[in-house]
Amino acid sequence: MTINLNILSLAFILLLCFSCEDIIPEAPKESELLDGPIEGLSNAEQAQFLEGDIAFSDEVFFAGNGLGPLFVATSCGSCHAGDGKGHPFTTLTRFGQTQPDTPPDLSIGGPQLQNRAIPGHEPETIPEGVPFMKFTPPAVTGLGLLAALTDQQILDMADPADLDGDGISGVPNYVTPPDFFIPQWFHQSLNGKYIGRFGKKAAAIDLLQQTVGAYNQDIGVTSIFEPIDVSTGLTTDPEVSDQTIRDVVFYLRTLKTPIQRTPDASQVVQGKQLFSTIQCASCHIPEWTSPQSDIEALSNKTFYPYTDLLLHDMGPGLDDGATEGSAETYEWRTPPLWGLGLSPNSQGGEFFLLHDGRALSIEEAILLHGGEAQNSRDRFQELTESEKGAILKFLESL
Repeated sequence: MTINLNILSLAFILLLCFSCEDIIPEAPKESELLDGPIEGLSNAEQAQFLEGDIAFSDEVFFAGNGLGPLFVATSCGSCHAGDGKGHPFTTLTRFGQTQPDTPPDLSIGGPQLQNRAIPGHEPETIPEGVPFMKFTPPAVTGLGLLAALTDQQILDMADPADLDGDGISGVPNYVTPPDFFIPQWFHQSLNGKYIGRFGKKAAAIDLLQQTVGAYNQDIGVTSIFEPIDVSTGLTTDPEVSDQTIRDVVFYLRTLKTPIQRTPDASQVVQGKQLFSTIQCASCHIPEWTSPQSDIEALSNKTFYPYTDLLLHDMGPGLDDGATEGSAETYEWRTPPLWGLGLSPNSQGGEFFLLHDGRALSIEEAILLHGGEAQNSRDRFQELTESEKGAILKFLESL
């Protein structure tokens, strides 16, 4: 019997198409991803974003291209997979400063523990009895809009004397700038110090300082901005180029903001209202608007990070005895909550929350709040199980 070749070809094509549907997974939704550029970049800006993305996500250091000899990680992406939060395995340890406004003790290895080393070298250890802080690497998306805010916008949220009587008295962390810091029009100096806005204690003024510090302290890589080798304390030739540093900073500035999922679901809407009712939104400020920026895509944008970028007393339970800048040991910067629900994607399928990853669920993180947040925590505990569930659903949607 003769079989029409056209029919056979059509049958094969159909079989291939249906098989591919079963084999090839569906692409994730944009709202399920943290990486990607902010909308509105020019062609030249998109090209620089890509260069920064390659350096941040793909470049791996080893002994032959600058790693160490003492280090914590071998790449930026190993601590921020998919631009998300880090895992306890990549946690950083800071020590050497126990009082506000004092320099870290470099003689004992501060300000950061380099707990790994290339062959032939011994990793650092913390001297016995020295207080230290564990920092789980944060998600890095949306940072450019936070960097674009003016110091005055941040100061407008501060209430050091709690004049409004709500029990919340956020304060900025005033940081001594590094030598390479160049103030922008929106920065305000106080006795030669500037407001920090990045890091668990808000100890980095801008993303250049944050990036330079990460290359140097996390990977053991020197640059023209920070030429001191962490293992010897001596000045060395740059191991990463000025252009690479600037490309990574541009990448961090132009990463998109996390996209809220299911914002109109009834439980999410209820949870958002309850979040404000119990005063969580007093520190986790929902909405900000950026001023004019040198990057047009960041200019005059309204965004929803859920942070005030200020330090707050979080109580003795979260006091690790160590600090940075002008922060007290019990003070922590309000972390942005956008992208919170996607944290398990980069944390091995689990939550590791708060500054050191000790909270294994969103509810546990809430219940560990103290100090200025204790009233909100107590109000959360007084809610019905249904109301608590609504708040958790809201936070998972961010």
